[in-house]
This record gives sequence, C-alpha cells and structure tokens, in this order.
Amino acid sequence: MQLYLMRHGLAYSEKEDPLCVLSPEGIDQVKSVGRALRSLSLRFDLILASPKRRAQQTAALIAESVRYPYSDIVSTESALPNAHPSALIRLLEPEPDDSRILVVGHLPHLADLLCELCGGGKFKLGNADLACVERVQQASTLTSLLPNSYLALLAATR
Repeated sequence: MQLYLMRHGLAYSEKEDPLCVLSPEGIDQVKSVGRALRSLSLRFDLILASPKRRAQQTAALIAESVRYPYSDIVSTESALPNAHPSALIRLLEPEPDDSRILVVGHLPHLADLLCELCGGGKFKLGNADLACVERVQQASTLTSLLPNSYLALLAATR
C-alpha cells in the first residue's frame, strides 16, 4: 500500500474565520501540489479526509487535479487533529496491498500517525506538505517527505 499523508493548505485562523477555511495562499499551495501530482501521473484509489472544512477543501482540490471523483472522497473522524493514529490504521487494514491512498488531515494527528507507522521519530509537516509511506503487511517505510515548496517547483518545471 502506498499511503500519502497531506496536511491541509494554509487556512485562516479561527479568529479570522470560525470555519478556518483555506486562505487564498492555501488554495494556491494545494493547487501547486495538485499540478505536481498530476505531472507525476499519480492516481489515488481512495482519498480520505478529515471532516474539517480546510481538509475537505484540500482533498477536493487534489481530487480535481488528479481526476478523482469528488463524490468519492471519504470524510472520516479518524483524520481529525486529535484522533488516535490506530483508528486510521484500522480503517485502512481492509484495503488491498496495491492501493494508493491519500489521507488529508491535520497536526498533530499526521505527525503522530507517521511516528506510529514508522516506529518512532519526529516528523514535521507544513501546510500542504506530502509524506509517502509504503506499507507492506504490518511494516511501514517512509519513502518521501516533500514540502509544498518543492512540489510547487516540480509543478512549475513540467
């Protein structure tokens, strides 16, 4: 299983907008990442996202970029900021070994999930950053951790 973990794009603060929707800069970040993923011909078999608006917006923009049906995005509380990583891991267990799955969520959950999958360590994910974990049976390997700025450069050069 190729598991892609993406933090939502930059959002307004709760003080600026109680729904914490993506800011214009956040929308641009996510669109750049989407262009990079499209240029790499990356496709997903499943997209999961936190029910929070900023994660849903991020998932929708990525889905549009890689031609994944928006209506097939699965909203799950297992991707909320304070969800326990084991809940998401259990949710993914029935998925086929050759699946490519994108999870769009938040900190601290995504960093905790990476720690759980990779057996420890510290991981930093900025807004719209992307990590890829290869999961074979119960073993996981972090194969990449790409900042959105790198992905934006990749999108611009293709």
